Amino acid sequence: MMARAVFRVVLLLVAFAGCATVTPPAPPVSVASSGPAAALDRGRQHLGRGEMAAAAAAFREALRAQPDLTDARAGLGLALYGLGDLAAAVEELRAAVRDRSDSTSLRLALARVLIARQEWPAARAELETVLATEPDSLDARYSLGVVRYVEGDLDGAIESYRRVVAAAPRQADARYNLALLLKLADRHAEAVPEFVAAAEAGHPRAQYFAGAAYATGVGVEQSLTSAVTWWLLAAEQGVTQADEALVQLRDLARGRMPGRARRPFDDRQAAVQAFQDYRLGLWKAFPDLTPGDTVGGALLSRGRVREAVPLLIREAAALSQPAHELLETLYEQGANGQLPVHDPRIMRYLQSAAAEGRRPPIR
Repeated sequence: MMARAVFRVVLLLVAFAGCATVTPPAPPVSVASSGPAAALDRGRQHLGRGEMAAAAAAFREALRAQPDLTDARAGLGLALYGLGDLAAAVEELRAAVRDRSDSTSLRLALARVLIARQEWPAARAELETVLATEPDSLDARYSLGVVRYVEGDLDGAIESYRRVVAAAPRQADARYNLALLLKLADRHAEAVPEFVAAAEAGHPRAQYFAGAAYATGVGVEQSLTSAVTWWLLAAEQGVTQADEALVQLRDLARGRMPGRARRPFDDRQAAVQAFQDYRLGLWKAFPDLTPGDTVGGALLSRGRVREAVPLLIREAAALSQPAHELLETLYEQGANGQLPVHDPRIMRYLQSAAAEGRRPPIR
């Protein structure tokens, strides 16, 4: 089950990452400015705007006038890929590659379509051909990681992503994929730093896994405060598992302890302390404020409403009753013309709190 889940995540990343950057090669200088050249230009413009049907029609028009126009065939392949006609896209891109076998961009585009069709050996062959010519191609190395994983070469997939990360340390998707594969290989001590690095780069799923690692103490020293920090960030970006983990931790802190089968922690006082420490830690980012009940409240008193609302939501989600009450007031009354009544962000928080049945929390 875990293997299938990892594959789905990695495949989706590769299927879509970088596709917009693959464009047909520049037209030869000798192409005229009218006739097939004009149709080719229109096709490229449509392709650049994501208008795939119009792009395909323009490229076909160019090919009818000039069947050996490789750039139009390549563009048609990309347009058909965008339309979901993968079989036809492979046919057109293979024809373009035969005409221009030294084009690594065409081979990489063909490899992406082959990956989408789950034609793994053929995709690997194209990627390896690209890397033989351009060993530093991160796009090819990234995609090869998926192919190696699916073909059962877990170590090879890890090596591919390590090389991407070494060359592009800020590539959060590659770090996340690398961390997933290390986790799958039970190499947790290596996986956690990669999850954390991807989390720090803003990757929402990595933030969830970083929180889970800190909550369980697997691969890192246990810290529920760090878990709360990462889970709140992930939850803000729509990661359902982070929301679920926070609900469990809040239930524990409030003395509501349902079944323990899926909870890696069971110390109520530790949960209470984690939320308190998280809220106290928020003040460090605002040394100009005088500490009080809530950071959001202090910001409101300075008229900094735009900053206050997200802080209040975080504090309330971390069991601050004063923050919760301020949010209720802001929802009903707005704030000094800077915040309308019934703000949708506050509404979403209040709805989730009500669904959770949250009672007055621990201060």
